[in-house]
Amino acid sequence: MADRNRITNQPADSEAALRAQVANAEGVVVPGNEKTEVGNYFVANYPPFSFWQAEQVAEVERLLKAPADPELPLGLYHHVPFCRRRCHFCYFRVYTEKSAEEIKAYLDATIRELAFYAAQPYVKGRKLDCVYFGGGTPSYLSPSQLIDLTDRMKDLMPWDSTREVAFECEPGTLNAKKVEAIKKIGVTRLSLGIESFDDEILELNGRAHKGAEVDRAYTAARAAGFDQINIDLIAGMMGETEENWFRSVDRAIELDSEMVTIYQMEIPYNTGIYREMKSAGKTVAPVADWATKRHWVDKAYERFEAAGYTVTSAYTVVKNPAQSKFVYRDNLFGGADLLPLGVASFGHLGGIHIQNENNMPDYIDQVTREGGHHSLSRAYVTDPEERFVREFLLRMKLGEGDPVYYRKKYGIDPLQFYGKQLSDLQRDGYAVLDGGEITITRNGLLQIDRLLHAFFLERHQGARYV
Repeated sequence: MADRNRITNQPADSEAALRAQVANAEGVVVPGNEKTEVGNYFVANYPPFSFWQAEQVAEVERLLKAPADPELPLGLYHHVPFCRRRCHFCYFRVYTEKSAEEIKAYLDATIRELAFYAAQPYVKGRKLDCVYFGGGTPSYLSPSQLIDLTDRMKDLMPWDSTREVAFECEPGTLNAKKVEAIKKIGVTRLSLGIESFDDEILELNGRAHKGAEVDRAYTAARAAGFDQINIDLIAGMMGETEENWFRSVDRAIELDSEMVTIYQMEIPYNTGIYREMKSAGKTVAPVADWATKRHWVDKAYERFEAAGYTVTSAYTVVKNPAQSKFVYRDNLFGGADLLPLGVASFGHLGGIHIQNENNMPDYIDQVTREGGHHSLSRAYVTDPEERFVREFLLRMKLGEGDPVYYRKKYGIDPLQFYGKQLSDLQRDGYAVLDGGEITITRNGLLQIDRLLHAFFLERHQGARYV
């Protein structure tokens, strides 16, 4: 067996290719353009994670002792942190080469954690509106592990009224038997992390799967009859050119999935690419610049629209907007409750942002305490103004903003609260303000995460995001 990095499980030749790509970074970007540098571009939550504190976990403990608002939807996120290989651009908490015994211990711990929450007055008796399995690689688990895990989850909190069960997959981990098991547990939306259909691009970026495995996985998923299949693509990966990018776009169109999600490549801290950049003294990442990525995504959206898809957010195209819903996303944007299960998981309860322990042994120690316990490491208690800002920012990713909605829910008129920022967006062609409605233009959607920082409250401006 070839030498491998013991942390990432990457073959030695893949690690060498990464170093070579980083060393030649200046040859990848065009001077004068918006170069891709290290940092978190994607705005996933608000206020920034850097403001969350361990001291505020006590507020969550008090919240759990009181009943919840019965009108507030409740979701559940389960983090499965296991992968065959760690991608060079991955910044999530993942583990490679864990034994069956270690995986079982982890899954047992998540059940202990769920049992703790299910017994709390704030959660007890509530129905789950959505369930999301993310990672890592949820499809890394075996069929028997998946069925056992979800049976025990349903015993604690039934899924009989759940509107959506979403499940992330790495194509190379799927076969017909596993796909059948995923369908059997109740998954309604299967998300395939394809990222690219080009084998060389996949290998260069440290992905574990190949194109042939994509075809096998998609065929099995279609045969299983899932309500929705989503394909993930990433624009601007290492080694990507306009030619091979559009080959991936065209192949995704041929597969005719219900929805496609497209992200633009970013290089956060805690990624293999960043570590190689730091070691080599580089500040520019070996990927396409932002202007190029926006151009590629814009033209991809045009091709999808010509094929009958509709652009429904900054990142998604869907075949039938009336049928294809994103319950988890929409609930999350709207401030619904979300239970976090698993190491490093994020959640939200009663207006409080929460995150679990970031290290697996510490996480397991916490949730397996006698008598039951959570594993929260930090939290942030939002005030009403911050909750308004959070929802307004996140919903801008959907391309719209209804001032009447925000006035009714928060007592705040965004047209007044953000008068200057919205005027600037309209001046620069990123938004249209017409008859009291706010519409984000295509050009605005393509760079919405960059634009959102201008809408942060002054006390959060300029801070590191994570």
